[in-house]
Amino acid sequence: MNIKDKDFFLNLIKSEVVPALGCTEPIAVALASSKASSLIKNDIKKINIFVSANILKNGMGVGIPGTGMVGLHIAAALGAIGGNSDAELEVLKDINTKQIDESKQFVKENKVSVAVKDVPNKLYIEAEIFDGENTSRVIIKDKHANIVFVQLNDSILLDLSQEELICSDTNENPGVFATVEEIYNFATTADFNDIKFILEGAKMNKEISFEGLNNNYGLKVGKTLMNNIEKGLLSKDLQNYAMAYTAAASDARMAGSMLPVMSNSGSGNQGITVMMPVIAVAEHLNTDEEKLARALILANLVAIHIKAYLGRLSALCGCVVASSGASCGIAYLLGGSLKNVNYAIKNMAGNIVGMICDGAKTGCALKVSTGVSAAVQSALLAIEEIEIGCTDGIIDNDIEKTIQNLAIIGTKGMNETDKLILDIMTCK
Repeated sequence: MNIKDKDFFLNLIKSEVVPALGCTEPIAVALASSKASSLIKNDIKKINIFVSANILKNGMGVGIPGTGMVGLHIAAALGAIGGNSDAELEVLKDINTKQIDESKQFVKENKVSVAVKDVPNKLYIEAEIFDGENTSRVIIKDKHANIVFVQLNDSILLDLSQEELICSDTNENPGVFATVEEIYNFATTADFNDIKFILEGAKMNKEISFEGLNNNYGLKVGKTLMNNIEKGLLSKDLQNYAMAYTAAASDARMAGSMLPVMSNSGSGNQGITVMMPVIAVAEHLNTDEEKLARALILANLVAIHIKAYLGRLSALCGCVVASSGASCGIAYLLGGSLKNVNYAIKNMAGNIVGMICDGAKTGCALKVSTGVSAAVQSALLAIEEIEIGCTDGIIDNDIEKTIQNLAIIGTKGMNETDKLILDIMTCK
């Protein structure tokens, strides 16, 4: 395939930047249980959920839309009772109060079990549903909406589960075949009509940002920052404005807002973090729609590119990747060239790569705000022709090698960290 072909990049971004309602790990559990439930004719008696350790970690403490509850148990029940599996990562978009109440009662009666399954895939979900007579089984792996196995009683309706026994997100992932240079060239030269669809994602994420700014969600990180800007304790500058806008969206999403977000690489928080800082900076600079669209395409594709090496789930906080993409978009808005974009990535890699992921939760908004702060700082340095040199840490002269070094830290280097984090979380 000609990797410089516009269809390559358009297909890549349209497959990895999609709407999602709620945190994608519990939502993927809801999707699996919803699909399994659709095969059952009678009233559900029992739901058994088996997940990889990373899914458990990212689903334990995050709010489930519309419920006021957290965790995988309620996500599984709600998916089975009121979910629409055809809507994929918006599986819960049509739930009503009656279904929420039924799901809460189902969980209260201990009819949902959740257990870790020892599998090589970091992203693995298996849902089993019983109605007293029939048993349905659905497996999702490697990607949040990737249903690979469907079974009703003894009849196997779909089986793609053996196509790749050990998950490697880089296998056949087109994101690794691109380069930052090719991404930059596409983003800056593509016909505006081909890429302006990304502005709909910007509108979606901006809406949930306003929701977080105007209401009391989670830790109220974004709202508190904005309140302090209005009080005069913080200045209304580029950095604080971007931090408040972005953190507010994360506040709302992590606390269970019913508004969807435009995700990136299977993560709503990453979609927020890669887009909202760019939107905030564009508004601060009074940038026109075309330049904003190009900046958003650049930011999203860089994040997808880095994530392709890192994998869907890891011990490295996803906002590191997303905010690195955002820094590229900000550098472009500030008049940066490819060189400045490369500098921005290197500055980010030398700054916050060590940030751990200890599960999805309301506290993620703080990490998001930290990532945004670093993104703005890295872009401002990059515009001044300042980069972290190859003598520093994991930074290499070659930007692609720097990205690969970052990914090695987040995968091979942090495997034991991942296990320790989960041990701490499950033993509290």
